[in-house]
Formats: sequence, structure tokens, C-alpha cells
Amino acid sequence: MPGAVYVDLDTELSAPPGVGGRHPLPDPERLQEVLRRAGVREGGQVVAYDAGDGSVAARVWWLLRWAGYGEVAVLDGGFAAWEAAGLPVTAEEPVRLTGDAAGDVVVRAGQMPVLDADGAAALAQEGVLLDARAAARYRGETEPVDPKAGHVPGALNAPSTGHVGADGRWLGGPELAARFAELGVSGDVAVGAYCGSGVTASSVVLALEVAGITSAEKPAALYAGSWSNWCALDREVATGG
Repeated sequence: MPGAVYVDLDTELSAPPGVGGRHPLPDPERLQEVLRRAGVREGGQVVAYDAGDGSVAARVWWLLRWAGYGEVAVLDGGFAAWEAAGLPVTAEEPVRLTGDAAGDVVVRAGQMPVLDADGAAALAQEGVLLDARAAARYRGETEPVDPKAGHVPGALNAPSTGHVGADGRWLGGPELAARFAELGVSGDVAVGAYCGSGVTASSVVLALEVAGITSAEKPAALYAGSWSNWCALDREVATGG
């Protein structure tokens, strides 16, 4: 989109991979630098989009909320919807901003709830922990990325692909609420989400808010390290389901 600034998931929106997972949370100072060079300013509006189902854009949404920035949204339908609407596109990439031209956003890390492996294990037993991966990965029938197949014991499967319809746009709030209700998720129970590396699970956190089950004041928790961290710690694995 004209004027859009590209930010890289692997190198700018995540710390280097390791025991913490394949996409650990970025260092706050590094994230602040990235956002300022992208032109993010205090009190402004940020819109994130991607070329898929909105999961990576949801990671941007979640990171900004985690950083204490409230005015952020995900473009419904992403780049495909933009093109389908006949809106202008360009191959030109804006220059990253420096000095006085850069943004002035201040990252105040920790404004969204984050789970570690122990917290995820406890939530799966005491509340609802949603696994955003494909059903076959959740059941342990296949695992194309991480060293172990299966899921966190007690977690429920809620693939992130179920948030969008055939047209690539997100389902409405009532439809999402009905989907989560089938899994026993309501505003009366603590809820969190994980996936392979903490990216697509961000879209579950967003979907729960769109559904009205959680809110900006009481958001769902994210197991940031997700399955890649769970495997690195050699935790107990469940299969089937």
C-alpha cells in the first residue's frame, strides 16, 4: 500500500530464536527503535496488514498493545481485500525515518498478559488454553516444524484459520462468540492461547476480543514461547483429541 512501512517478523518483531521459542518477544528497546523508524508516534493510529489471514498482522497488533500502545487495528482481509477493492498499490518502499523525522512512541513493555510454560500448563487445567495450530498438529499426527508432535496436556484446539470466512475476511463478533462457546470459552473463565511460536496465537487473542469474550481491559493471555518453547523445555506432551 502507498506509504506502508514493512516490518520483518523474524528480525524486527521477534528476538533471536532459542530456548524461548522460534519467535520470542523482542527486546523492548529494539522494538521501540523499530517502531520509531517506522514513524509510529504517540497518540496516532496504527493499522497492520499482511498477505495472509491476518495472523502476522495480529502479532503486530498484540505487540503494540503489549508495548502500551492502544490505537492499533488489523485491516480486515489484508492486502488481498485492498487489491480486490481496486485501491492503489506501489512497489516503492518508504525510507525508514531517523532523527527528528522518526516517531516518538515509547514502549512500555508488559501491558498484555504473557504466560510461560508453567503458566500455560496451569491454565490448561484451571481455565481454558486454546491451541491455534491445525488439528493434525494438535493431535500429534504430524509436526513439520518442531521436534515433538502433540499438544499441551489439557489444551483445546481452536485453529486460527477458523477466524476467517471463505472470502478471507474475519468472521463477525457473534459468529466468533458462537465458535468459542462451543469450546466452553466465556467471559467467566480464564483463557489463553498458544500456537507453534506465538504468532498465530496472537490472532486468537484478537478474535476473543472481537467476540466480546475478553476486552482491552481484561485481555486473554498469550503463551509467547508456545509449542517451540514447550518442546525446548522437554515438557509433557499429549496426543489425540
